[in-house]
Amino acid sequence: MKTIAFLALVTGAMCSASALATDIRVTYAGSMGKVMDESLGPAFAKANNGKYQGQGQGAYGMARLLASKKITADVFVSITPGPMQILKDAGLIDNAVPVASTSMVIAYSPKGPYAQKFDAAAKADDASWLEVLATPGLKFGRTDPVNDPKGQNIVFTLLLAEKYYHQPGVADKIMGGVQNPAQTHLEGGLLARLENGQVDAAAGYESEVISAHLPYVALPDEINLSNPAQAKQWYDTVTFAIKDSKGKEKTLHTQPLVYYAAVLKNAPNGEKAGKAFVDFMLSKAGQALYKQNGYAAPKGDALYP
Repeated sequence: MKTIAFLALVTGAMCSASALATDIRVTYAGSMGKVMDESLGPAFAKANNGKYQGQGQGAYGMARLLASKKITADVFVSITPGPMQILKDAGLIDNAVPVASTSMVIAYSPKGPYAQKFDAAAKADDASWLEVLATPGLKFGRTDPVNDPKGQNIVFTLLLAEKYYHQPGVADKIMGGVQNPAQTHLEGGLLARLENGQVDAAAGYESEVISAHLPYVALPDEINLSNPAQAKQWYDTVTFAIKDSKGKEKTLHTQPLVYYAAVLKNAPNGEKAGKAFVDFMLSKAGQALYKQNGYAAPKGDALYP
């Protein structure tokens, strides 16, 4: 009888522990890989006695996969509002809240042939970084503007730099066209290509570049898309057009470099788990982890109040 009672007690305790465990599946913008998979995800899992599963890639591409239900997640974290709108239109989210922010920078290889020139440009407050990027033969990496907000944001950054430094045509000289397949790479592997020396410089968010411990050139607020106060008077003065996979052309406009999080209605671990993870990201502990990984505080309001 004692044995049976003991087994019942253990079984009850195990069930109780299991009930308290919170598993979480997060899909995120590819640039967030380090902060999600090495900081926020494991910390949440440990605190909640559960398991964390993360998946990152270009935010637009991931949003389309979620909207078509080819993949599922409890929480989606995106850079800029655009990818969230895809999920809103699909009826999968009701709201998206800001959890962090960042700015555009130019990362470069510390051992590459242009390292010294970029080092000098990083210390100067002028257009020298733009001149280095335009050097014939320099290999510049960026992501696909069709599938990734960062791929769009570097185009905006270079167009703004043209105006700010009065150098018309330099953006196209650097990019070789907005949708140049020789330059565009998958989001998740771009900084790895930079570290491996496959590219000499790459478009990046300050947050991910700091997390990767790579050198970079910081850019003025008028160019880096980080300051919402600059939006109407400056950022919104540039646009460009792209063609999607079906050949349909659309004109793109700048959006603030804010990271938004949303709980999906078809969350495999339940909306309660998703809300718990979003709350954790906004908590003092979560914000401290963001800061340690190079992210700035969230800016602005919820997208769909």
